[in-house]
Amino acid sequence: MSFFSRLAALAVASAFVLPAPSAMAQGFINILTGGTSGVYYPLGVAIGKIYTDKIPNVKTQVQATKASVENLVLLQQGRGELAFTLGDSLKAAWDGDEEAGFKSKLDKLRTIGAIYPNYIQIVATAESGIKTLADLKGKSLSVGAPKSGTELNSRAILSAAGMTYKDLGKVEYLPFAESVDLMKNRQLNATLQSAGLGVASLKDLSTSSQINVVSVPKEIVDKIGPPFIAATIPANTYTGQDKDVPTAAVVNYLVTSSAVSDDLAYQMTRLIFESLLELANAHAAGKEIKLATAADGSPVPLHPGATRFYKEKGLLK
Repeated sequence: MSFFSRLAALAVASAFVLPAPSAMAQGFINILTGGTSGVYYPLGVAIGKIYTDKIPNVKTQVQATKASVENLVLLQQGRGELAFTLGDSLKAAWDGDEEAGFKSKLDKLRTIGAIYPNYIQIVATAESGIKTLADLKGKSLSVGAPKSGTELNSRAILSAAGMTYKDLGKVEYLPFAESVDLMKNRQLNATLQSAGLGVASLKDLSTSSQINVVSVPKEIVDKIGPPFIAATIPANTYTGQDKDVPTAAVVNYLVTSSAVSDDLAYQMTRLIFESLLELANAHAAGKEIKLATAADGSPVPLHPGATRFYKEKGLLK
């Protein structure tokens, strides 16, 4: 059994040891992630194992989802205790942005901490001839699942480049792995994937097909503004990508609900930042999670349990 398979098996295991009263009150942590071929899922599995091993009498489950938007809605509905999300989706949820998929303000959301940046990774088949954003006109592009964080990112990038979906030859609303399958079968020209560096789906594509990684110039990123920042996909992140590629990035957050007890939220926060080696081993994106920036920049209030941890570490007064 592979390391990842062992993690997945352990992620849904229960820890039957002497109960802690506060943990007993909660009893269950459902971790809302994303598609299994993305970055949220393997990191979620690793967090699930950490919680199972170290929080007495709490059962954990890792749920694959359509990612950011769905995760935040599920949290508001009380159907999860921890969720991964993109920063722009989190802001839209807190604002009640209906166009982004939120019919009203999601007022129960509380932040655990900032984690790693999502890189906007636009990858085209070499035979499509797509090398720039302008080259996407008239071509087929997968923009992510409908109203997912990735799809919201796609709209923002294209808009800043002076385009809409109408300028594309065809729009596919597909998760990462399905997008790559179509590209392998020459049924899709390009995919936009918002994820940590080294996302499994694009690694798979680059080892089986010749690709072009399309740049997002800094002037495009500046036109969008926060929470987007200019970033770089380093050379050799993917097979055949021999040069650095400029792009945009958006910070990811781990979020919980106001219904989660202060003590449990404290334990959830503490164990994440005391287990960064395990997260780095679960996925390369885990290496970019830093305690020093964990309490920064969230558009949603920190959970009091997380605030307690950051005060102990001297990050908050």
